[in-house]
Amino acid sequence: MKLHTLKPAPGSTKQRKRVGRGQGSGHGGTSTRGHKGAKSRSGYKSKIGFEGGQMPLQRRVPKFGFKNLNRVEYKAINLDTIQALVDDLKVNDITLDVFMDNGLANKKDLVKILGRGELSAKVTISAHKFSASATSAIEANGGQVTIL
Repeated sequence: MKLHTLKPAPGSTKQRKRVGRGQGSGHGGTSTRGHKGAKSRSGYKSKIGFEGGQMPLQRRVPKFGFKNLNRVEYKAINLDTIQALVDDLKVNDITLDVFMDNGLANKKDLVKILGRGELSAKVTISAHKFSASATSAIEANGGQVTIL
């Protein structure tokens, strides 16, 4: 291998406009910017969403609804999911770490246990909230509920 034999890998480069390289380049004169106007000048920068004075899409589209900034969102986990965890992992003490290790919740999630499905195992569950049906189903099997 010698310096004069070096070539870029096939397909790795693409032809680009070499502007500002004189008339012979085919992009001379205005360097493909056209004549006059803000876009032809150096330092031009438009605002995000600016549409040349036309009413921008962000302002044209109707807005509706209400986002409550104080809403507390919980990650819902049902009893049938917990039963599957017990069957697979053979654990009776379920904490947030078990949910995180199995991809059911993230580190910052608040977890709420809901009552869908059947639970036949005796389990101790720690979570941030429980529905009434989930609490009764867990305690009916001799399990325990711990609110964090």
